[in-house]
Amino acid sequence: MELRHLVTFEKVAAVLSFTRAAAELKYAQSSVTGQIRSLETSLGVELFERLGSRIRLTEAGERLLPYARRIIELNEEARAAVAGAEEPAGTIAVGTMESLTSYRLPPLLELFHHRHPKVRLTLRPTLGDATRQALLDGTYDIGFLMERETEHPGLESEVLAPEPLVLVAGPGHPLAGRAGLTSADLAAAPLVGTEPGCPYRDLFEEELREWAPPFMEFGTIEATKKAVAGGLGLALLPRITVSEELASGALTALDWEVPFTLFTQIAWRRGKQLPGHVRLFVEQARRLVREQSGSPEA
Repeated sequence: MELRHLVTFEKVAAVLSFTRAAAELKYAQSSVTGQIRSLETSLGVELFERLGSRIRLTEAGERLLPYARRIIELNEEARAAVAGAEEPAGTIAVGTMESLTSYRLPPLLELFHHRHPKVRLTLRPTLGDATRQALLDGTYDIGFLMERETEHPGLESEVLAPEPLVLVAGPGHPLAGRAGLTSADLAAAPLVGTEPGCPYRDLFEEELREWAPPFMEFGTIEATKKAVAGGLGLALLPRITVSEELASGALTALDWEVPFTLFTQIAWRRGKQLPGHVRLFVEQARRLVREQSGSPEA
């Protein structure tokens, strides 16, 4: 077995597409197909079932995958150890959600772009369940989560900061300025939200299920904010995402106590040996997010 064949196998297994794997590895598709066939020949088994335009791992492929990942990780660890003090280099696949990518991570992304140009960050937009599964599958190296729970099966996770939430409305909304709002007080108010699967939207919907009508879904945070500012309804959002609008008066915060707490976290697969450039990314994420949020060091 050649290492490059295992790298190609792991990528195809992660994305379940020869075409996408070729694009991410910067190979011709014929090279990816040839490497997989060479690996299958050397092992004497088929690793993928071809189902028309789709593929899936065979039982043999499922058994090989964790070994391939361990070999790749050990290779990266060995390179990092030998390189010693050389400039950090390598690729990091990062799973994250819109609110964190746009409002929490820019300082981290800028730091790596300017100080560590040989580290290539690949950001994958996914929500909690999908991010956790991709970490377990090895598709992502690192994941950022915004969750109520802080322990996740099969993952190492670290809380970076609590993530304050705020219920916002347009400045002319009838509930603006009212003190001590309860969940029942929101019964007649139209609600605006991001997509299902977003943790704060799902928890808000669950809290108001007894009283509230269905959400109007606007997908992105920016679209949701504009809908709220235009008087289409209320929305629960991370405070960091609406700080400018609250300061300018484009949105107003309602006096409703959020009955749950979410935490921004960084996570990776339990037992995974993080290469040096990934450990550096975790360290800088820990420092910068905590500085930004005002959270004390753990």
